[in-house]
Amino acid sequence: MKILLIYPETPSTFWSFRHALKFVSLRSSEPPLGLLTVAAMLPEHWEKKLIDMNVSRLTDKQIRWADYVFLSGMDVHRQAFQALIRRCKALGAKIVAGGPMVTTDYVQFPGVDHFVLNEAEITLPLFLRDLEAGCPQHIYSTDQFPDIAQTPVPLWRLLDMKKYAAMSIQYSRGCPFNCEFCSVTQLNGHQARTKSAAQFLHELDTLYTAGWRGNVFIVDDNFIGNKRLLKSDLLPALIAWSQAHRHPYTFTTEVSINLADDEELVRLLVQAGMRTVFVGIETPNAASLAECGKAQNLQRDIVTSVKKLQRSGLMVHGGFIVGFDNDPHTIFEDQIRFIQKSGIVTAMVGLLTALSGTHLFRRLKSENRLLDHSTGNNMDGSLNFEPKMNRQKLLEGYKSVLNTIYSQKAYYERVTTFLREYHLPQQGVFKVTWRDIRAFFRSIWKLGVLENGRRYYWKLLLYTLWNCPKKFSLTVMLAIYGFHFRRVIESV
Repeated sequence: MKILLIYPETPSTFWSFRHALKFVSLRSSEPPLGLLTVAAMLPEHWEKKLIDMNVSRLTDKQIRWADYVFLSGMDVHRQAFQALIRRCKALGAKIVAGGPMVTTDYVQFPGVDHFVLNEAEITLPLFLRDLEAGCPQHIYSTDQFPDIAQTPVPLWRLLDMKKYAAMSIQYSRGCPFNCEFCSVTQLNGHQARTKSAAQFLHELDTLYTAGWRGNVFIVDDNFIGNKRLLKSDLLPALIAWSQAHRHPYTFTTEVSINLADDEELVRLLVQAGMRTVFVGIETPNAASLAECGKAQNLQRDIVTSVKKLQRSGLMVHGGFIVGFDNDPHTIFEDQIRFIQKSGIVTAMVGLLTALSGTHLFRRLKSENRLLDHSTGNNMDGSLNFEPKMNRQKLLEGYKSVLNTIYSQKAYYERVTTFLREYHLPQQGVFKVTWRDIRAFFRSIWKLGVLENGRRYYWKLLLYTLWNCPKKFSLTVMLAIYGFHFRRVIESV
């Protein structure tokens, strides 16, 4: 059996870092972990090829080669995914589709021969059994959550690792919280199901043997969903592994803001090599937090929590949302003030969007306010529901937030605020490579010579060299991020 696994091209979005990656001559921020894991679940003797369209060109010859084409993607890939289905069908290919987007909305993808929905550890073996018997069904789904201790090591050999900025790995699935707009609990449940420390470290060993060094993104829904197990099992083992291997990796992951309440956990994370955490902050407005069920963000000074993490050695990326029913007319200025004060450099501000299957989707549908399916990109300026605030005022206010916080003046001021707070960890921090040096000289040309507002770039570099020279490589990286963000918001 010949299997072609295809991942669609990601449009230029906030998290694609497409414009930043050009500075370091890389093609994609991270590989398609789901397809790599699915590939490892297929019979070993089958022929398998992976085409990640973010780094490689897909040819008709490759599609014709395959007995089956396996497709997966996120909501942001909807249009590219549908185009891929049409292309494969025109060439006579049989299509198997799975992943979070089709799991929540498979009826939107006609032309797929077989849907393998939910988590593949349960549904893929059912499809493979029927395929072997010659009677594969159209849809395979389950309401059960698998034990991910049975999940195989991703099939890294299908990748050209040199084209990626980071590798991906998973420790847990599920989140103990239940935010109204989020699809995580619908897809992966409330309980954090974890791999064992031995299993996780074995996957790191395979990455290490494959030659990867640098950043590793732990793609969990909420990495601290089971704090007790992290502190007693995984992190002590990961610290020992990192020390034994001379700290080959720095880690990035997603957490909830209550991480700031556990000093021991923060200390262990930093010691293990965690350097960046994404936190869903959403809004400084308490009524809007209560509206969306973000209880973990209430009854706290969020800026203080963020700065506590920064001072501990964690760079905080933040997610922010405007468009809640309870947002006041001052929300745009409130968001700007909060973001600038927090020193969160990578601040993704999006419009509220109703993803298929979420509590928000169902509520808006019951209120006859739902207009369309989400594009999957909450920064493209589209609304798929009727907001309580005047629509034009919301869109204009949203654009004013983006144009303000990513203007050179405000952005570089925020980087400076961050640098004042951030404590540089001792081990495994932003090791400088020749690729980084080339990126620095490219940044001088693009940001320091060609771009308007270049005086703020030079001011930031001089500030760093004078006050915190050890953070210079980090400063250059953040300046390059800013270039990417400015390019992205041009289309909003």
